[in-house]
Amino acid sequence: MPSPALILPAEPAALLGVENSFCGRVWRERLDEAGQMRALAISQRHGVPDLLARILAGRGVTVDSAAEYISPSIRSLLPEPYLLTDMEKAATRIAEAIERQEQVAIFGDYDVDGATSSAVLGSLLRAAGTTFQIYIPDRIFEGYGPNIEAIRSLAAGGAKLLVTVDCGTTSHAALAEAHTLGMDVVVLDHHQTGAELPEVNALVNPQRADDLSGQQHLAAVGVVFLTVVAVNRLLRQRGFWTSERTEPDLLAMLDLVALGTAADVVPLTGINRAFVGKGLAALGQRRRPGLRALADLAGMRGAPSPYHLGFLLGPRINAGGRIGRADLGARLLMCDDDIEARALAEELDRLNRERQAVEQATLAEAEGQAAAEDSRAVVIASGQDWHPGVVGLVAARLKEKTSRPSFAIAINGEGVGTGSGRSVPGVDLGRAVRKAVEEGLLTKGGGHAMAAGVTVPPGGLAALSAFLESELAGDVASARKSDVLKIDGVLSAGALTPDLIAEIGRAGPFGAGNSEPIFVLPSHNLIAADIVGGAHIRLRVRAPDGSTASAIAFRAATQPLGDRLRASIGRPVHLAGCLQLDDWNGRQSVSLRVTDAAI
Repeated sequence: MPSPALILPAEPAALLGVENSFCGRVWRERLDEAGQMRALAISQRHGVPDLLARILAGRGVTVDSAAEYISPSIRSLLPEPYLLTDMEKAATRIAEAIERQEQVAIFGDYDVDGATSSAVLGSLLRAAGTTFQIYIPDRIFEGYGPNIEAIRSLAAGGAKLLVTVDCGTTSHAALAEAHTLGMDVVVLDHHQTGAELPEVNALVNPQRADDLSGQQHLAAVGVVFLTVVAVNRLLRQRGFWTSERTEPDLLAMLDLVALGTAADVVPLTGINRAFVGKGLAALGQRRRPGLRALADLAGMRGAPSPYHLGFLLGPRINAGGRIGRADLGARLLMCDDDIEARALAEELDRLNRERQAVEQATLAEAEGQAAAEDSRAVVIASGQDWHPGVVGLVAARLKEKTSRPSFAIAINGEGVGTGSGRSVPGVDLGRAVRKAVEEGLLTKGGGHAMAAGVTVPPGGLAALSAFLESELAGDVASARKSDVLKIDGVLSAGALTPDLIAEIGRAGPFGAGNSEPIFVLPSHNLIAADIVGGAHIRLRVRAPDGSTASAIAFRAATQPLGDRLRASIGRPVHLAGCLQLDDWNGRQSVSLRVTDAAI
């Protein structure tokens, strides 16, 4: 008897018939039939509007979990800190240092996650009256993570306890030197680990193979905050806090936790959603002089949002570590004087403008190299004397343009390459980089699934490229086959109101792991498409019912999306993108941030 034929489920029809958009994607509804039923159940049980229910269902929210998802709380989502391997050891040693009034050295990374992590731990130590020093290495001259010379300097300065934040998991030699010099060491990190861990007093990292906490989504600042919670609890139990020595308000630190979490692009799931949501509320109170000064210089208007964290505040704090003094960001966040805060913020703002100019020049060269190697699964662009401080940003731009994992590598005069990589969903870059280190192709390297840093030995680029092609080509091919734009809803221009933004925002904050909803304005006549700011396309569209809306396609002026949009003026188009609230001179309006389009 012949075997019955295998019947595969039919592929869902393309939304609005879009099989090949301006960006080469298929458009589909995010919700399948089961998802639509789940959305209906959420709407009926919890009394939420249909659109909000659809957004929730599209992010895997169940009927039972919807209420908590809409209103995430620190109290209900904060994990027990001691669930993280070595956390009890770490908290105990830090608490002992505080009680004994030992000098503490905080060694942080030079990015936003490192700066905020340093400031969170520093805030606890300052409240406790403990002498401490924050050390941020120079990106160019020292590189990532602890180094022996810096460790010797900290020991000579009297530090008895070294706490590394957002680094240290792979720093075997430097941390061994710390022990030799009489310092105890606590590592608080979130990067992927190697087969061997350094010998330290405590190493708290949810990426450890023996960590069963389920908190792998935490940024380093989240790990540090949990540590501060554990240390503060110990000090309270031991009677350390008195009427003269007041216990710090840990919730007031959530603006820093939100900033580091959003800037490091970790998944906004679990406690991370509460961190960012409550942290944005804390940021809105404008109590921290450094962030207040930086927000004013960045032109932040309206209620703080994840966009402000990732695109206005984060890049400016990063600028010190990229092309200026690495410790400026941490100093700004710890600053409690308005005049000093303004001066630090102005310097970071100036460095950010300088960084933008350097980045644009490097990106133009890197894009030329990427275009010449369009057939490769992994893009690797490199240049003599590129500034190491911008390679991560250039890699991110290459990834956006090519939809492939991308590396940008700066080659110094000795032939050593220092670079960064950015990945696409479904391609674990950190794992591949760790394997390249183990096989001797990299002098140093590490990271996580979506981002990694590398140090390439002289003459090693060709071997690295061949290895990454072999290691990741299959994953990249699978990822590109599934390059489907998932649409959450179809709207008309007249529906874009501040009230709609508020309704959608109940499912936020949005970011990695909790994707921002994508909507389509269908068959809207494109009445204007102008280049603004040299790189963006500003659009104006009219719906069939006569209502109009504004839209913008960022960095699209030199991309196929921008070319196709400008060629479509006067024609009806489907525009897909995310909604944003614009606040100008007290007047609020809603526009579409364009992701894709189609005829």
